[in-house]
Amino acid sequence: MTTPTLYEWAGGHEALRRLTEVFYDKVLEDPILAPVFAHMSENHREHVAIWLGEVFRGHSRYTDELGGYPAMLSHHLNLGLTEEQRSRWAALIASSADPAGLPDDPEFRSAFVAYVEWGTRIALANSQPGATPPPKAPVPHWGWGEAPPYQP
Repeated sequence: MTTPTLYEWAGGHEALRRLTEVFYDKVLEDPILAPVFAHMSENHREHVAIWLGEVFRGHSRYTDELGGYPAMLSHHLNLGLTEEQRSRWAALIASSADPAGLPDDPEFRSAFVAYVEWGTRIALANSQPGATPPPKAPVPHWGWGEAPPYQP
């Protein structure tokens, strides 16, 4: 039996798109995050869903169509994000998983939250004035970690 990727287990692009819809609706109502995203493009939600799809070992659309890691990095440079904003972003996306219909098994949620914590901390560091992140790193590929899904 082949272990599915996080992307497959989540439900593919449609599931990640539902996640970004629920999440960014919350963001726009949040007093801590709304100012950061007040001018997000109409494509932002879709682009984040595409990013997550590639990170969770689905398609390579973010790299192929949107510029890969260098493009994602460019969206964060010099934003000067705060720990409060990072923490709120992580909490809101985690709390968006249930209403978006993502799998609720502990193995998936553990991997999902682990990526969110890791990714938001990288974004926070790269957003600081004077940060010198690696300019050509690949898009990270996230997996199950220590606990693969239970498949009877």
